[in-house]
Amino acid sequence: MAQEEVQYNHYGMPTYDTRNLVISDDIMGKAKELADMLGTSEEVKQFQQAESKIRDHERIQQLIATIKKKQKEIVAFESFKNADMVSKIEQEIEDLQGELDGIPLVTEFQQSQSDINYLLQLVISVIRDTVSEKVNVEAGTDSPPTSCG
Repeated sequence: MAQEEVQYNHYGMPTYDTRNLVISDDIMGKAKELADMLGTSEEVKQFQQAESKIRDHERIQQLIATIKKKQKEIVAFESFKNADMVSKIEQEIEDLQGELDGIPLVTEFQQSQSDINYLLQLVISVIRDTVSEKVNVEAGTDSPPTSCG
């Protein structure tokens, strides 16, 4: 890959466009290794099992299909400015969603999604905190230093 000419800011420091940053192979390798580890974690296994069960559960699939159909109906009735039908269908969707949410397998699936999200947020926090010990990483609260000396 062709190396671009380094540009410097008015302080004489090199500047980079984030679109052009080249990540070192060892960092990308470790990131992929971490992704592989996360992909084989217990949380991901539980999610995959719950997802498979949901895919094979006839009633859940019927409810999802019906909800999607009703959502399309709402769009059509909104274009006809038929508020009464929109309200009626919204109530039907709410009832269907309530039935769907009442199925223990759906709750298990939602919990597994939440667990994976928590795991990813935890990993991101650990990386951010570890890097910020080495460099001042923006956390959205600290203001930049007023001088370098």
